Parts: sequence; C-alpha cells; structure tokens
Amino acid sequence: MSRKSAQNYEVKILDTAETMIRSRGYNGVSFREIADAVGVKSSSVHYYYPTKGALGVAVARRYTENFLKTLGNPEDASNDANEVLEKVRELARYSLKQEKLMCLCGMLGAEVADLPSEVADQTRSFFLLNSDWLVTALSRTDWGRAQTEKTLRKAALKALSTMEGALIVARSLGDPEIFEEIEMDELRA
Repeated sequence: MSRKSAQNYEVKILDTAETMIRSRGYNGVSFREIADAVGVKSSSVHYYYPTKGALGVAVARRYTENFLKTLGNPEDASNDANEVLEKVRELARYSLKQEKLMCLCGMLGAEVADLPSEVADQTRSFFLLNSDWLVTALSRTDWGRAQTEKTLRKAALKALSTMEGALIVARSLGDPEIFEEIEMDELRA
C-alpha cells in the first residue's frame, strides 16, 4: 500500500468514526462497524489506532482543532460581544441543520463517566479551549472590557452550555428549529 493510500484510509477511518460518534455516541461505535463502512478489515483500523481510546482521542483532537480553526484567531473576532457568541452558535447550528449531527464533544461529554480517561481528557480540552477562545474574544469587545475575568469565564461557559443544551433538546425532540427558539442571553454594555 502506498503512503498516500495509507493516509487516505486513515482520514476515512477518522471521518467515519467522527460521524458515527456524533450520531450514536462513543459507546455506540465499534471498530468492526468503522472498518465495514470504510471497506477495510477491522485489523486495518487497529493498525492506525491500537485501541478504541486512541481512536477516540485522535477524533476528538482533530474535531477540536477544526472547530477552533473555523472560529479563527480570537484576537480577530468582532468587537460586538453578541456577534462573538453568534460565531460559536453558528457552528452548532451548522452541525444540527446541515450535517444533521451533534457536536462531537457534546456527545462525548454526555458519556464522559464511561469514557477511557484519555478520551475524557480530550473532551474536557475541547470545552476548556473553546471557553478560553470565548473569554479572549469577549475581552476585546466593548462589553467585555468592562467585565472581570470571572464574569467573562462565566459568560463563556454559559454560552457553551446553552449551545450544547439547545443541540440536545432539538435533536431529542426531532425538531432542528427548536435550536433557534433557545436563545443565548444578549450581552449588554
């Protein structure tokens, strides 16, 4: 197998695992199902990821990196605090409405007590990094400059919690439009 083919299989494995976890959760996915969907033997998945935990970490790390890359540099975010919150919310909206999937780390977060420790750690990292991104972006806004670090952190965690909760409720009720009805509090200067 050429190096390029190997890289293609690895990407397909990660893509497939991510989609499955985002729709069924970590515990609802097996190496055999991933291998069948990719069109390889289960041993091929094990070649790249010796354990399910190693696969879970790779999927969550890649998802986190892509999420933050899409958000961009927090120093370049809008000066309007509500536009900063909307940027994060837009990613969740896209997941739900376009991809028809949950946030990967929201799904993992729901299962965190049953995850291998390394996957749980990577899940926590997603939320900490996104919270840090929001704190930094919000601190640059007119609203944020008048706030303490504690207030900024609280606003960031509340925004992430509201977004993840809105995804869960909309998916549970089978109505993506419910996501729009669950509003984030506006931040006023």
